[in-house]
Amino acid sequence: MKTLVIVAHPNMEESRINKRFMEEIKKQPKVTVHELYKEYEDEKIDVEREQQLLLDNDRIVLQFPFYWYSTPSLIKKWQDTVLTYGWAYGPNGNKLNGKEFVLAVSTGGPQNSYLAGGYNNYTLSELLRPLQATSNLIGTTYLTPYVFYGAVVASDDEIEKGAKAYVAHVLNPELDPKAALRNLTKK
Repeated sequence: MKTLVIVAHPNMEESRINKRFMEEIKKQPKVTVHELYKEYEDEKIDVEREQQLLLDNDRIVLQFPFYWYSTPSLIKKWQDTVLTYGWAYGPNGNKLNGKEFVLAVSTGGPQNSYLAGGYNNYTLSELLRPLQATSNLIGTTYLTPYVFYGAVVASDDEIEKGAKAYVAHVLNPELDPKAALRNLTKK
């Protein structure tokens, strides 16, 4: 399975989590790592190139730090520019149908701050709904996100373990529950 990892961190040099995760995933075969902020410092997105990257891969991973209950701004611009009507959705907008879509998110706060009624009032799953809805609209299969909580206070050891867990998660061929079920019935 060919995997495209779209990394969006506006200050990668100062990142501890996303930088380490990106270093780890780059070691894997059949993985293309694409850094949006490095590629588009001027924010002028090459739509044809981006669409071709999406077409060339089976699984699309969006890796980003969770800022203000959302993605970094360049992901939103990328969505608006690349996932166009008539290409990704709408009449004849079926180019991504059947591909897999997974999020890899790091949060500053601990996991218990993302509980219904907790510090942030909502679960992370609820806060990620717009991206899940986008996945649905463009015809991709939304897979269980990988989340690294507590980035602000994470130790080097926790980051190392997190990097290994991140790679195992986003490259897991059975992350798609339908694929896992098919494999179970073959045994």
